Amino acid sequence: MEGYAYWLVITYATTGWVALVDPTRRAIFECLVEGPRAVGELAREFPVSRPAVSQHLKVLKKAHLVVDRQAGRQRIYQVDLDGLAALRAELDRFWSKTLAAHKDVVEHPIKEV
Repeated sequence: MEGYAYWLVITYATTGWVALVDPTRRAIFECLVEGPRAVGELAREFPVSRPAVSQHLKVLKKAHLVVDRQAGRQRIYQVDLDGLAALRAELDRFWSKTLAAHKDVVEHPIKEV
């Protein structure tokens, strides 16, 4: 039962990391990195339905990785630069901590007894 509760939390989490775990969602995001696209245009590139693409975009939007705007009868999606910057800042923080820890280990090796 604990595993089930864990996945329930993961399923409804809205972080960028969790949103990008799904391979189709990540591929949709990668398409948007190349430039803004309408839902229909994205749907033609994937072996999933247009409603499925819309659901993936909804998750990406909730995770602050994409934004949308109305253009006539279409909804155009593009990368949310602020959201992507926040994700990058988290990764940079992980990188800095890892480098600092590595430096500490190299400069102060643990002596075997």
